[in-house]
Amino acid sequence: MGTICGADCSQCWMKEKCGGCAETGGKPFGGDCVLASCCRDKGQKSCAECTSCEYRARLMEEYNSLGIADMPRVEHLEPLNGGFVNLEYTLPSGQHIKFWKDANIYLGNQLEKLYGDRCYGLTADDEYLLVCEYGENGSDPKIVCFQRRPQYPQHKPKE
Repeated sequence: MGTICGADCSQCWMKEKCGGCAETGGKPFGGDCVLASCCRDKGQKSCAECTSCEYRARLMEEYNSLGIADMPRVEHLEPLNGGFVNLEYTLPSGQHIKFWKDANIYLGNQLEKLYGDRCYGLTADDEYLLVCEYGENGSDPKIVCFQRRPQYPQHKPKE
């Protein structure tokens, strides 16, 4: 199974449903992938053609600039399937909401809180970034920050 981002998909439990990002033209699971879109916009076939991923670096800086006191510094972001990260949140009004599309691929990570037994979940696409916290196996998720990302060209075309 070929990848665009360079991830090792050989051991993934969802690889049969995925179809492979290279094989599906950057639309594994039938949805959009932020990294495949970045490559396509730059006229590249894979992330390996970039000397450094400005997209990931910019997103990590956005997360690190939030100033969340007990969140470790974000140093790596992984491509994550929306169905895996699309937790359901209960708003103060009692309404239940999900933010992401299950078929899309986002960039994110899970970080253990510095103090406590919960984790932070990070998820982002070109438009929004989310920081949530949750217990074991994603239980009792709470929104820490959900915001629109800065409006600048996300993917610079290859010059």
